[in-house]
Amino acid sequence: MRMITTHRNVPLSNIHTFQLPCLGSEVREIDDESDCPKLPQDNYYVLGEGSNTVFTENFGRPIVVNKIKGITCEETTTDWKLTIGAGENWHDLVLHCLQRNIFGFENLALIPGTVGAAPVQNIGAYGREVSEFIYSVRAWDRHTSKFVEFNSQECLFGYRDSIFKRNPERWLITSVTFLISKVWRREVSYGELQSLNRDKVSAFDIFERVVAVRTHKLPDPKTSPNAGSFFKNPVIPTHYYQALLSKYADLPGYSLPNDLVKVPAGWLIDRLGWKNKKFGDILVHPQQALVIVNTKPGSGQDLLALAQAIVRSVANAFQIQLEVEVRLLGPSDLIEL
Repeated sequence: MRMITTHRNVPLSNIHTFQLPCLGSEVREIDDESDCPKLPQDNYYVLGEGSNTVFTENFGRPIVVNKIKGITCEETTTDWKLTIGAGENWHDLVLHCLQRNIFGFENLALIPGTVGAAPVQNIGAYGREVSEFIYSVRAWDRHTSKFVEFNSQECLFGYRDSIFKRNPERWLITSVTFLISKVWRREVSYGELQSLNRDKVSAFDIFERVVAVRTHKLPDPKTSPNAGSFFKNPVIPTHYYQALLSKYADLPGYSLPNDLVKVPAGWLIDRLGWKNKKFGDILVHPQQALVIVNTKPGSGQDLLALAQAIVRSVANAFQIQLEVEVRLLGPSDLIEL
């Protein structure tokens, strides 16, 4: 029987993009779903590329790094159905599809992380969410020691939310199947894509614009350790958004169903002067207030203090409660600010 690779007392700065100097007591790597039944029954934490997780101190539970790879594609006259290993890099999948004239993912270019992490967060950007394309998700049920197939409805997708995010101790995603229509529907109504010519724009044009904007706005975790967007964009009632507009006429808002409006968390944070503010080695990025950067070595204590201060200031100024998008971990469990 093939053994699972196990490492002990591992520097976690190597496996999460915020790169805080913490140690993990035990790290195991799996590269095939047949490894799942061999995992211990104890309460392990599942990690992909660590782009949405921050270890704020030494972590005592076992960590399982999901490196399951594989890409298969079935084609019909109307659709492509792609089944992707959870350990594949998300942006690499976007490129893989574009190179084969499979269009739809271009708005989601350069989102860090793995394919397996995509449904957990229901990743989204520039008017698209990955749930629009998900046909099914295959996961290992750690409670029953069985594989389970979820159809899209059973995933209970919401804004940066899913059944997998709500039950992180239960599910280990092994693959995701996407159904992509051959009738391409362009989405250029959001942010910097609005200047593109809707009638002439191609998927490649959208991809290039998204990559250019993200590269300009967001720091590269390899050179400026970060975990991407630190806070969710809050969703508020339309009547409250209108009330805020009377005081902040330039507050952007994006209409949602059910009389709701999504407002940019970065705008709220920037308006309160947080850009370039620093607690210890932890910095609010000078160009993008939604991103917090570790200027090294950094400490979890300073990160939590800075994040809590931002949440308090936004609540006091706008009566809006920011929610953290990243997964903050203490010695064994998730931390709530």
